[in-house]
Amino acid sequence: MIEGMAPKKFLWIFLAGLFISRPVFAVLTPGPGAPLVGQIVARFLEEDQYDHHPIDPAVSQNFLQNYLEAFDYNHMFFLQSDVDGFKKRYGDTLGEKLKEGDLSPAYEIFDLFLKRLQNREEYVISLSSTSFNFKENEKITLDRHKLPWPKNWKESDVLWRQQVKYERLEEILNKTKPADQGKEIRHRYRRLLKSYHEFDAIDVLQEYLSALTHAYDPHSDYMAQEQKENFDISMQLSLVGIGAVLKESDGYAQIVSLVPGGPADKDGRLHPKDRIEAVSEGVDGPWVNVTGMRLDHVVEKIRGKKGTTVRLRVIPADTIDRSTRTVISIVRDEIKLTDQEAKAEILKGQDLQGNPVKIGVIDLPSFYEDMKSGGEKKSTTKDVKKLLLALEAKGIQGLILDLRRNGGGALSEAINLTGLFIPPGPVVQVRDSRGVIRSLEHSDSMIYSGPMIVLTSHASASASEIFAAALQDYGRAVIVGNKKTFGKGTVQTLIDLSQYVPRIDPKTGPGALKLTIQKFYRVSGGSTQNKGVIPDIQLPSIEDYMDIAESALENALPYDEIDPASYQKMNLVTPPLIENLREASENRVTASREFGYVRQDIALFKQEDEGKVESLNEAERLKEQKDAENLDKERKEERLVVGPDEFTKTEITLESITGSTAPAVSEKILAKASSADKHKDKTKNSAKKKEKKPNIPDIELEESARIINDMLHPTEIPQELSQIAEKTKAALSAIAKAEAKQKSSNELDEILP
Repeated sequence: MIEGMAPKKFLWIFLAGLFISRPVFAVLTPGPGAPLVGQIVARFLEEDQYDHHPIDPAVSQNFLQNYLEAFDYNHMFFLQSDVDGFKKRYGDTLGEKLKEGDLSPAYEIFDLFLKRLQNREEYVISLSSTSFNFKENEKITLDRHKLPWPKNWKESDVLWRQQVKYERLEEILNKTKPADQGKEIRHRYRRLLKSYHEFDAIDVLQEYLSALTHAYDPHSDYMAQEQKENFDISMQLSLVGIGAVLKESDGYAQIVSLVPGGPADKDGRLHPKDRIEAVSEGVDGPWVNVTGMRLDHVVEKIRGKKGTTVRLRVIPADTIDRSTRTVISIVRDEIKLTDQEAKAEILKGQDLQGNPVKIGVIDLPSFYEDMKSGGEKKSTTKDVKKLLLALEAKGIQGLILDLRRNGGGALSEAINLTGLFIPPGPVVQVRDSRGVIRSLEHSDSMIYSGPMIVLTSHASASASEIFAAALQDYGRAVIVGNKKTFGKGTVQTLIDLSQYVPRIDPKTGPGALKLTIQKFYRVSGGSTQNKGVIPDIQLPSIEDYMDIAESALENALPYDEIDPASYQKMNLVTPPLIENLREASENRVTASREFGYVRQDIALFKQEDEGKVESLNEAERLKEQKDAENLDKERKEERLVVGPDEFTKTEITLESITGSTAPAVSEKILAKASSADKHKDKTKNSAKKKEKKPNIPDIELEESARIINDMLHPTEIPQELSQIAEKTKAALSAIAKAEAKQKSSNELDEILP
């Protein structure tokens, strides 16, 4: 599945666009139904969006800024005088004009943008063959989003000269032939203007109304009819492609997330925040540079027939050297919901005394429901329950529920799944735009009462945050993961505008409005919005320093609190116990070689990202490139020197439980092969070669298993913690007896500590 996601930004570091012949641009004007569409969207925002804020001068100013930056995010094309003129004419009144049905500012601003774009293309062409001095200690600021627009053409020329010099140096570092360097740059800018030249009146309307919706929050969107149809297709989860969710960011198609079980996820080389620079059809087709290309056009190039190959030239998000490019070949396949179902495994290790330990792991990529398989309607809760029973039958002593890839799904399943681990009671609170608060509860019986960890990451969002927050609030499980989860605690609804606007053109409908209407709150009263779920034990990650959370999105709704719901804490996880577990974990992480690599990457990333300034000195950049290569080589050599394996794993699938396959997969070392290994020849003849390649362990899962191990041995912690551990065991035993006697929430409340 590939889906364009808001908010949209354009940072033209590598651009594509213009015809060599100078086209005469037709001035676009709104279609006959556009004014009414604009008025309807404005009315919905004022009356039904969560904040139901009037379109006042402050909203109008934000609206105008969003629209200008939809085309010129990096403040390179417009002049400051252009921007000042628009602010003087429309700054306080843009929203009122829209409510009156006046869309002329949208097309006037777009028309001027095209003229400025063509002017800058002509200047770039004149510079593309220039001989630059790459021995100078000159630097360029790559992210100009918060800097002023150039005051005049002279200042603009200075910025664009640096830009072209930067792009020439990138071509040198990428080992492009000297004769082709200028050609590549010219091609980028031809592609950019061509892309915008393809805009029609509906495209402009979509950008304009989305600029207004984003003034309210980043998840409210206006979708023109074509985008709405693409959205409908993506929600069916049966689209043939690579299984990547994309958004426009800084002029690139950027990876937001990967569909669990999809081709890109199985391949393992694409990651969130990676940026796609070029696309090639087949194993040897010509490269098409897609920087600056409209997102829907990029999507069309990546989609294709099942079984065919698409190649992507990618700028990795975690690269230390900005000139690094990775070529990834992926075979397209159908994205099915079955690829996202829960899976399990048993980790086998030893405690400090050498006794065997079995820890169950359930990997849950999404919260799904009503998926038919062999006539049976499936759901997350049903599948996890089956896996839990199978794991307990194998004698597990603790459980890790892995939500690191879980971007959400069905709210009902998040509530029902929570019920497998806590007594009947509230799971989450919901407040709508009228201020009405509802407490959503479950009434099922708890089936697992043992030690438990919920493993999260920055990608854990929405329904997965509700689940993790509930278990944390109840004191039921230890939350382990990155600094925080994503922080999306809002609910959107899709409004088909054809109910309100007549279809004037038989081929073009009025589109749809995706509107934020509700907000989630924990049972303890705090929102999951913006703040996310803070783990009890935090593991270092480079993603902690990347802008990939809700809080990084402009106009994200704020964190706030409401009154707590009425619920009874289980107190199976207490502050003293967490402190003890945290201290032990921190000691291990500090001594870990693999976590040492993470800390080293964080330091390098922060150094590179600070100020977003890049050197234009060739020798300095080559040294940076060589240092990155040496660091990678050093780590590979160190990883070849390994001690005895701490854990092995046995995989358990739903098919193995039902008997449709063998009951278990053979044991494997708990480590996932490096991305390079995954794409070598997988025949038996390559087995010996693979044994010599270093493996990259899943350090977060391994450390979670060690934390479970700590939870299993209360005699190795202070006396007061041993007493707490014994108390929790007694409480769990009482809960189990009460549930066996009577499924009554009242009786359970009486016996909880």
